[in-house]
Amino acid sequence: MKVYSFLLSLGLTCHIFAQSTIPQTQIAPDTAGVHFSKTIQVKDLQRHLFKLASAEMEGRKTATKGQKKAALYLAQEMKRIGLKPANPKNKQNPYLQTFKLERSDWEYSLGSRLSGRRQNTTLVTTENVVGWIEGSDKKDEYIIISGHYDHEGIQEGKIYFGADDNASGVSSILEIAEAFMLAKKAGFTPRRSIVFLLLTAEEVGLLGSRYYADFQPLFPLEKTIVDLNVDMIGRIDKTYTEKQNEEYVYIIGSDKISKELDSIQKAVNQRYTKITLDYTYNDPLHPEMLYYRSDHYNFAKKNIPIIFYFSGLHEDYHQPTDTPEKIHYPKMAKIAQLIFLTAWEIANREERLRIDKKNDK
Repeated sequence: MKVYSFLLSLGLTCHIFAQSTIPQTQIAPDTAGVHFSKTIQVKDLQRHLFKLASAEMEGRKTATKGQKKAALYLAQEMKRIGLKPANPKNKQNPYLQTFKLERSDWEYSLGSRLSGRRQNTTLVTTENVVGWIEGSDKKDEYIIISGHYDHEGIQEGKIYFGADDNASGVSSILEIAEAFMLAKKAGFTPRRSIVFLLLTAEEVGLLGSRYYADFQPLFPLEKTIVDLNVDMIGRIDKTYTEKQNEEYVYIIGSDKISKELDSIQKAVNQRYTKITLDYTYNDPLHPEMLYYRSDHYNFAKKNIPIIFYFSGLHEDYHQPTDTPEKIHYPKMAKIAQLIFLTAWEIANREERLRIDKKNDK
């Protein structure tokens, strides 16, 4: 998660849901969402997360070798899952949306904002990774599920692994994508198209999402009906450690543009996952100002309804000690199921979300 200047144990031996053994021909349409949500498994989340937060990825700092290795891994996983590539203009790798940033000694920028103001500026390239599932009768409307995969790189010889921030969110999105693809292959194609948007350059100013939203959307923004953004869902913060409750998630922004979206989120959770939805950080004036600090905000500025899923700050935030063995994988899987089921509901309902008011910028 982006930092602005103003500002119990590892579940390795089990997973919370076994792969379903119900024959696909016996899956009822009204239970299909729940059926495929159960394919989101701890062991697969671990596989992705340990890879993304490994020393090989060198902290995934924007426009570095480690970030590019992570981008290729994510693109390979999207291809394995069977997602359609979203950027066919990129002949080398159509899952990648490549763009340039201007970098000074301490700042990154889109365009030429730094030119003439900073010495030692250079142009660098970086990549969003984008795959999608085409919907059925409402395929020209789009649900985005987003999360950033970049982190802080190597500083003073130490790798900032970024396990929670945000390998947790990206690993969850890959599993959500696979659950949707399994459903499609079984004959349960979502009515609306689902876009899986894995973003670079969040840590240096939300620039990957800004590039997508402001300069080069791969799908029409006027037909984009929601962004579900996942950033840091793998740890338990002090509040919930004291409560001895792992099954919670902070919900941010769900009622800002479409109150109907917030109602849907609550109803899905009440019916299926039954975890604590905590709105502590939902106030844009909260001292942490989290509503403005992750990639959903560049979609909210376009008056696209958003939900930001987050599980709290902790002592390893933006430290080299944010490592994979500290992640609470069963908790993370439960939140990923909630996000999948929320997207499933929005994708398959008759009407698109009702907009109540313009975003308060």
